[in-house]
Amino acid sequence: MSPVSLLVIGAGDRGTGYATWALGHPDRATVVGVAEPRAVRRARLAEAHGIAPGNAVSDWKELAARGRIADAVLICTLDRAHVEPTEAFAALGYHIMLEKPMALDEDSCRRVVAAVEKAGVMLAVGHVLRYTPYTQALKAVVDSGRLGDIITVQHLEPVGFWHQAHSFVRGNWRRSDEATSMLMAKSCHDVDWLQYILGQSPKRVSSFGRLSHFTPANRPAGAADRCVECPVAQSCPYSATHFYGGMLDRGEHRWPLSVVVDDFTPQALDRALRTGPYGRCVYACDNDVVDHQVVAMEFPGGATATFTMTAFTEAAPRRTRIFGTHGELYGDGKAIRVYDFLTRSETEITPSRQGEMTAAGGHGGGDAGLMDAFVGAVATGNPARIKSGPRDSLASHLAVLAAERARLNGTVEMLPGQR
Repeated sequence: MSPVSLLVIGAGDRGTGYATWALGHPDRATVVGVAEPRAVRRARLAEAHGIAPGNAVSDWKELAARGRIADAVLICTLDRAHVEPTEAFAALGYHIMLEKPMALDEDSCRRVVAAVEKAGVMLAVGHVLRYTPYTQALKAVVDSGRLGDIITVQHLEPVGFWHQAHSFVRGNWRRSDEATSMLMAKSCHDVDWLQYILGQSPKRVSSFGRLSHFTPANRPAGAADRCVECPVAQSCPYSATHFYGGMLDRGEHRWPLSVVVDDFTPQALDRALRTGPYGRCVYACDNDVVDHQVVAMEFPGGATATFTMTAFTEAAPRRTRIFGTHGELYGDGKAIRVYDFLTRSETEITPSRQGEMTAAGGHGGGDAGLMDAFVGAVATGNPARIKSGPRDSLASHLAVLAAERARLNGTVEMLPGQR
């Protein structure tokens, strides 16, 4: 069987990361084209995959204009640029792996689903948490009935102080009007994950949260607008100079440093921090997304769940407690402990680990798991291999949108049926 041929639309860290899977599995997939407006990123991916010069272009529309020149496409553009290429490539017959979020409003999400269903092509949304060995082991416990009926779930996403500062204060996802809400940008993973684990979508949601810390009101006395010239940087945990400079000193030439510079040198980093967005004081940015949020959910069977996202943690895996009528489960992203009410005994399950639960670490095997499933589905024509298909992803996106409406309006939101 010939390898599945892929186009990559968007050669940022996500697109490059997914494409790298093909280099480790050349018998299963090969990247034959890339569209990326940034010349350095485009050239780097083209060189790594041996892409012919004519198939490395700046605009995805140029590849789409050639018709179907590959089996599938990885769409990894910025969040607001997902719908148009998805519709175009679906109409050409491409199977699609679409980075999350699939789109940013209900109408756009439904357009994505309608496009792939009309074209009869497969869609895998980048909900990589569904594909980790840890998630599969935890879901197996829930599905086995060992916990009895699920009554309550507590789920925490510890974003991490530096990750919040990098992506959601200084970075691309700092403003809801330019990108999307924090809940959609970061935590649609988690709402989707809870839906996957419980096997159903919530019927109503409420939410609370705000931007509390990363504001001018909390700026230390004497702080400069730029970290490179700040007299209080030594006492600031959010110093860009210390964080990115530390990565450079340790030779960690990966995300998130790779977002800040293309050339891993002290000179390039100094220039980026003096002139670019990632060198700004976190108390002097134009950010408006929340730095903490709670979502409360009620499911059709009566189970309830709470999800908490907070910036003010070390960067760590998600943590989950599931309370059932026959037992209790605690998972910390690495190990799973199950307490049995009848025997009063505890069992520990340690799934295989495949990297850290970060973008740089491949999300604990989730990135590789998604690519394995998507390529396998395309190769065999079997969409059942995909755990994050269009209808499931639509349901979780609608829940996220409802939760954000609830936060903004102080309401309890009922989830609409998928019409």
